Amino acid sequence: MRPHGSAEELEARRRRAMELLKRGQRQAEVARQVGTTRTSVCRWWQAYQENGPAGLRAKPPTGRPSKLTAGQKRDLARRVLRGARSSGFATDLWSCPRIAQVIRRRYGIRYHVDSLPRLLCSLGFSCQKPEKRAWEREGAVLERWVAQDWPRIKKKADA
Repeated sequence: MRPHGSAEELEARRRRAMELLKRGQRQAEVARQVGTTRTSVCRWWQAYQENGPAGLRAKPPTGRPSKLTAGQKRDLARRVLRGARSSGFATDLWSCPRIAQVIRRRYGIRYHVDSLPRLLCSLGFSCQKPEKRAWEREGAVLERWVAQDWPRIKKKADA
């Protein structure tokens, strides 16, 4: 799994590890100081020995580039925060099909609903299911039922 940080920050971490190794520190100690494993430090040292500083350079991220630009992503995040009603839906509940519909209408880009949780996570949102709870429920009645009726029912079930 890729560690957190930009490519430039990770490259700086690798360069710092090489400086510490050149000063004579052990790989285990260097790994602890830069926050990685000893095997990663060993791998970085081999790359440095074979290719010099070029062996430590940041590599571009792999995978398909996003269909949305950075500005479109910021705009989408603002829309999600405003609620689904502001985008023309009957309720304020967001769902992946609704977000796909907003992206298609607003930006002309088609997203499959299965790929939207990853996009939303990159924007700082978490996918959650609402609790299924009756709007009409009364807290005092529920508490009384749990305190009085539930123990009685449970005792009968145990017998």
